Amino acid sequence: MTANEMPPMATPHVAAGALFFDNEGRVLLVRPSYKDHWEIPGGYVEPGESPHAACVREIEEELGLTTGVGPMLLVDWAPAEHEGDKLLFIFDAGSLTTEQEQAIRFADGELTEWRYVAANDLEHYGPPRLTRRLRVAITARNSGNATYAEHGDAA
Repeated sequence: MTANEMPPMATPHVAAGALFFDNEGRVLLVRPSYKDHWEIPGGYVEPGESPHAACVREIEEELGLTTGVGPMLLVDWAPAEHEGDKLLFIFDAGSLTTEQEQAIRFADGELTEWRYVAANDLEHYGPPRLTRRLRVAITARNSGNATYAEHGDAA
């Protein structure tokens, strides 16, 4: 079969984000300057880059922190109108020390604020599918089982 005979294939945009938790189990959210809702630290995967490596890079670029990330918690098939197909990876980044929290810097102006938010309050910070996605990722972390989701809902 030649390239011209191949059936069309999905070519999703791929993004990766990190879940940081505080001692009370709240999730760290960041406020992007270019969106009207909050997010978790992360961003798009660059060509030839793994989602894990992208997550580590984005934490450094967005928060000014050099830190590793742990296991994958969630993969979400999340196509978006006007953006096309997307695969979103969320990794467990554990907890930040007080020193790391104090070292957070928004060097590039992409983010303007950060805070910890309880799972029950997430709907006040982002769109419904982000809230669903984060709650599914939190459940995956608590159960120790990585999860697959579609549009933020566990499949």
